[in-house]
Amino acid sequence: MPAGDFDYEAGGAGYSSLRRTDPRIERFVHAALGDARTVLNVGAGAGSYEPRDRYVVAVEPSAAMRAQRATPAVIGVAEQLPFDDDSFDAAMATVTIHQWPDLERGLRELRRVARGPVVILTFDGPSMHDFWLEDYVPEVFASEHARDPGLDRVAAVLGGEVSVTKVPIPIDCVDGFVEAYYARPEALLDPAVRRAQSAWSFVEPAVAERGLERLRAALESGEWDARHGHLRTQPAYIGALRLLVSQSPPDAARHL
Repeated sequence: MPAGDFDYEAGGAGYSSLRRTDPRIERFVHAALGDARTVLNVGAGAGSYEPRDRYVVAVEPSAAMRAQRATPAVIGVAEQLPFDDDSFDAAMATVTIHQWPDLERGLRELRRVARGPVVILTFDGPSMHDFWLEDYVPEVFASEHARDPGLDRVAAVLGGEVSVTKVPIPIDCVDGFVEAYYARPEALLDPAVRRAQSAWSFVEPAVAERGLERLRAALESGEWDARHGHLRTQPAYIGALRLLVSQSPPDAARHL
């Protein structure tokens, strides 16, 4: 059984090539880790955004995703981490918490094993609906919004001082989540690109195809460019991508 709401054994091929670390986004993640020398990466996937200049332990339940990694990963899930309290200077989780069956338990585990910051790269559900794909395949973001854990909820569980940063998405972003193609709409017509975006798996294929046909027609007619063509040269896009950083709460509240 999949450890989360998406079966990476069946649908995880291509993540190491299409969902690569984008260096501009990476700078936000690594800066948030501060001076941590030991880092736990939970839901680590193929290894995107793992710092190479620190000691990293990765946890990943999917064999298909572990096989795409350059370094080994511990087999495990967020809700039951096999580490002692305060084992790491910091913990991180990138584009994964929306898939966890028990969000609160997973977040409490991150907080338990990290002496310092917990760094989470995720998406803000309400902001997704501002993206132009909403005009063509609204079902994609309807399903994503339903999976969205809510930033306030995440912050409340982690405790301590929590900051939320809007992360700019660069025009040539190499981490191929949906909004990464804000300036390259034709890419979303490519089945290989969509297979590396779990959001599409929650939309009925016939529904998705009708929406994609609307997008294809809009591109061919010039209607997309008339409405959104300015994005083709916009250096960065502020969409739904968010970085949450929870600093360690007082000792008395750390392991409640």
